[in-house]
Amino acid sequence: MGTMKGYGVIEPTVSHGWIEKEIPDVGPFEALCSPVAVLPCTSDVHNAKYRKAYPNRILGHEGVGRVEKVGEYVKDLNVGDVVAIPAVTPIWRGREIQEGLHEHAGGFLGGRYLSSKLDGTFGEYFIIPDADMNLAPVPEGVSLEAAALVGDMVTTGFSGAEGANIQYGDTVVVAGIGPVGLMSVAGAALHGAGRIIAIGHRQNTKELAKEYGATDILDYNDGSIPEQVLEVTGGKKVDRVIVAGGKPSIISESYRMLKCGGTISNIAGFFDDFHISVADSGTLVAHQTLTGRLCAGGRLRLEKLMEVIRAGRVDPTLLITHKLYGFEKIEDGFDLMGDMRTPEVIKPIVYI
Repeated sequence: MGTMKGYGVIEPTVSHGWIEKEIPDVGPFEALCSPVAVLPCTSDVHNAKYRKAYPNRILGHEGVGRVEKVGEYVKDLNVGDVVAIPAVTPIWRGREIQEGLHEHAGGFLGGRYLSSKLDGTFGEYFIIPDADMNLAPVPEGVSLEAAALVGDMVTTGFSGAEGANIQYGDTVVVAGIGPVGLMSVAGAALHGAGRIIAIGHRQNTKELAKEYGATDILDYNDGSIPEQVLEVTGGKKVDRVIVAGGKPSIISESYRMLKCGGTISNIAGFFDDFHISVADSGTLVAHQTLTGRLCAGGRLRLEKLMEVIRAGRVDPTLLITHKLYGFEKIEDGFDLMGDMRTPEVIKPIVYI
């Protein structure tokens, strides 16, 4: 079918850049897509620079694509369809699916194909497995930008709110208000939280947190997070904590501000070992729950989230701070996400 180029990992932790590869052909349940708009992610930067990723693997797992070819058993998609792409695209068969763990179908992180088992969205073409189950056609009333964000930022942030088991009127802390944390703030508000205490540092994300429903904004540079939280609550511990970023110590710190019977919902990726203080956690007998989850994927999930967007409940496009045009600009978008000297960046989008 010819060759294509893409941006990705050349040698894990050593080099990354443009790669030339053969254009893949489709299996019977697969779709071949081309990128319409993609969003570089900090996970792409981590995969390229710090993790033992696959060599010669094209990166990218967020965006909107166009269907170019479908396998013989694909029934719901047609060539030319514009589709939202989930970051998690499992094979929807197997034991883990029946256990309700599609994110880990086939083993730990088994549902993550793009930029791991398969080349990702930073290529001129890419394969989506189990296409009927994973791709969601973009409906009228949902913008290209919103559809591009729904498959990772929105679903991951909302997963944090779901894991927290928020009840109406709960006081919720969201630690870390990058793009995922901001979507956790929005998700907590939609789940009926009363007071939402958002913790971050950058001015633009603080302002967005308020727009998405935060009632209080704290800065982690202003001192101990638990002490700041308890000061604004008058010493009353909170019902839920969503961890969407920060240092590993935030887990133990979350216990210090969490009530008996409360829940800590982690959606941040930690790669260094850490400990939970016995004193902070109430000797682990305080009926508190610590849970962690990967973002939910699949067609139904994206369809439902796009209905939330179409109904005007949330506008994820406020996350987009930089717009780039042209396939070659994927490299610039990648650099923006990896350059901590550009603090105004929340999410860049690259229109192909």
